[in-house]
Formats: sequence, structure tokens, C-alpha cells
Amino acid sequence: MKTLETTYAGLKLKNPIIVSSSSLTDSAEKNKRLCEAGAGAIVLKSLFEEQIHLEVDDMEDFDPFVVGGNDLSEYMRQHKLEEYFKLIRDTKKVVDIPVIASINAFGMGSWTEFAKKIEKAGADALEINILALQTSLDYQYGEFERKHINILKLIKKVVKIPVIMKLGDNFTNPVALIHQLRAHGADGVVLFNRFYPTDINIDKVEQCAGKAFTTEADFSKPLRWTGIASAAISNYSFAISGGVHDAAGVVKSILAGASAVEVCSAIYLKGNSIIKEMIDGLKEWMDTHTMDDISMFKGMLNMQYRNEHINTFERTQFLKYYGQFKK
Repeated sequence: MKTLETTYAGLKLKNPIIVSSSSLTDSAEKNKRLCEAGAGAIVLKSLFEEQIHLEVDDMEDFDPFVVGGNDLSEYMRQHKLEEYFKLIRDTKKVVDIPVIASINAFGMGSWTEFAKKIEKAGADALEINILALQTSLDYQYGEFERKHINILKLIKKVVKIPVIMKLGDNFTNPVALIHQLRAHGADGVVLFNRFYPTDINIDKVEQCAGKAFTTEADFSKPLRWTGIASAAISNYSFAISGGVHDAAGVVKSILAGASAVEVCSAIYLKGNSIIKEMIDGLKEWMDTHTMDDISMFKGMLNMQYRNEHINTFERTQFLKYYGQFKK
């Protein structure tokens, strides 16, 4: 019997399609609908400590009669945290698929505080989001990588649920970092987290937000690095995030070595029904290629695969490809 089941970061998923952290997953009712649409797992909207601080600052600026600012800040902080823990509990009541929490904190103490309380609230796993640009003139090479490892080590000391690291694409060598993260207990990685898009409005002469959604053009980078990393670090859980918009993207991700994909923009653009379309397309491809389960083709075309002795995942320019175009 054919099955779409997959194991990702120790979690059993009925299929490899995970709804990634976003406003799509910020309420139990939305998460119930995503589950009914066929999602294999859900990553809850991220808990950003920075956002909590901004909301507290806005409240203090708005009310000139507020006294005891520190007390207010702590109250608001705890209130926002409790809202997130309630989201976990409420979602767990209405879905029968893994619920993955997501956090981004400031201090080391906050990382462990959030992680412990998230586990207590009932999350099935925890996704760590440390996305940041490194722009300081005093930056020491490797400092950002060490930050990931140090945060992971602290969190692994206080929780038993799977811990997943969602990496940005601003690393020189993601493979070396993934190898270290695995050695320090990370149960899986997501390639890649996406920086908020930016743009410049030339009419108003000001900075503005860029296009929010990914396109299929964004898919190449996580596909390449998953293909490279899954060959170098075998028997490990990878998820591709960014540019997966259809069933073909799901199939390609698994062929490259991913256990799952995180989908967001496609759902915003096409609605929850895209999940079923992806599932049906994946089933159809497996039927056509006589694949009984995901394990039969996971990693089949990762970096260990060679085509005429050319590693197409490492090559960034393809002279043979471009040579076919003549003026």
C-alpha cells in the first residue's frame, strides 16, 4: 500500500507538507482548517520577543499617566507569552497533527524560559528562529555560527521535545554549521529562513517593504543546499522552505533529500486547497514512478548523484547550459 508518511525531526507526519510560521497559523480555528485541508504539521506563528517589547513601548508612549513602567513591561510581557501558550493549548485540542512552536528571543535567559514554557503548554516540537544580518565592522568570523550552537545547547538542557533550527541563507558554509548543530542535539534543520523583503520607493524617496511572497525562483537555493547537506550528513532531517508552490516542488525537495517542506506563500496566494493539490500531485508522481513510500526516493538526486561526473548542486555556473543559447 502506498503511503505519504514521513519522519521529520522525530515527528511522524502523515505527509511531508508543513504549514510554516505566519499569520496563517496564528489562531486555533485557522489551524483546524489547515489540518482539515490535509497539512502534515503546523508551525505556529513565531513568538518574537522584539515584538513584545515594541508593543510595550507603544503603550507607554500612548498613556502619559502610566507609572511603574517596569511593572507594566513585565505584565505585558507575561500577558503576551500566555497568549502564545494558549494558542498552543487551543490548537492541540482541535488538530491531530504535530504542532510546532516557533520562537525568536533576545537574551539567553529568554530562550530557555520560552522553551520550557512552550514544552509545558504541549507543543510537539520547537523551531528556533535566529534570523539576523551580521553588519558590524567588529564582527568576528564564526561568531554568528557559535551563537546558534550556544542557544541550541542551552535549550536542549531544558526541554525534551524535538528542537529544529531554521537557518538563514547568509552562511558561507551551511553544511559545517548543520554538522555542528546535529552534534549538539538539533533534531532537524529548515533551509532557509527568509529575510523580510525590502525595497525603495523612488516617488516618495523612502524605504518600503518589498514583495512579501516567495516565487518559484526562490526555490533554487534551498534545493541546492539540501542536496549538498543531505549527502554530507546522512540520516538527518531536512525541510525545505521558500519557493515550494506546487506538487513538483514537493517531489523535487524529497529527491534532493528533504523529509518535508514548509509552505506559506502558496497558501496565501491559492488558499488552503493548494495543500490537497500538492498531496494529490505527489501521489500521482509516486504512482507514475512506482514509488510505494517517501523513503524510496528521498535523497535519490542529492549530491551523491552524478551526471557525467558533474556535480550540478555545487556548480554555480553551467557553461554547457549557457552554451546552448546562440545569438
